[in-house]
Amino acid sequence: MPLTFLTGGARSGKSARAVLMAAASGRHVTFVATAQARDAEMTDRIRLHRAERPARWTTVEAPLDIEPAIVGVGAGSVGIIDCLSLWVANLLERGDSASQIDEAAERAAAACATSTTDWFVVSNEVGMGLVPMHPLGRDYRDRLGRVNATFSARASLAQLMVAGRALTLGDHNLDLQEENP
Repeated sequence: MPLTFLTGGARSGKSARAVLMAAASGRHVTFVATAQARDAEMTDRIRLHRAERPARWTTVEAPLDIEPAIVGVGAGSVGIIDCLSLWVANLLERGDSASQIDEAAERAAAACATSTTDWFVVSNEVGMGLVPMHPLGRDYRDRLGRVNATFSARASLAQLMVAGRALTLGDHNLDLQEENP
C-alpha cells in the first residue's frame, strides 16, 4: 500500500495535512504517536494534536519502538506516524548508536512500504538551517536527515510543507552517481 512522507519546518502544516488526508480516506485510522509529555509545554502540544483528530481513531503510543506499532495496524486501514523527529530524539536520548537508528529506520520504513495499510509519515526537516554549534545538535540533524531520506526513498509520494502549502518532491530514483550531461 502507499507510503506518503510529509516533511517541513515546525508548524508548517505537516500533521494537519496527514490528518486531513487520512480522514478523507473514510477508513479506520491508527495514529502512532512518538511524543512523550515530559513538561507542560509538550503536554499542551500533545493536547492540541489530539484535538485535531477524530476521537474514534485509535492512538498507539510508541516513543521508541515504532515497528511493532506499524505491523500491528489492521489490513486496509490507514496509519499516521507523527513524528519521526521526536522518535529520533527519543532514540538518541536512550543512547542508540547511529547504526542502530539507521537499522530501526530501515525496518520501520520497509514495514510501512510493504504493509496492507496506507501510511502517512510526518517528520521535521531540520537540515536547511545553520550548522548546530554543539555536537549533539549536529548528530541529531544528521541522524534525522538520514532517517528522513530512508522513509522518503520508500515513499510513493513525498511532500515538503511550507507555510501550509504542499510541494511535491521529485523522483527519488535519480542516480546521483551519474555525471550530469
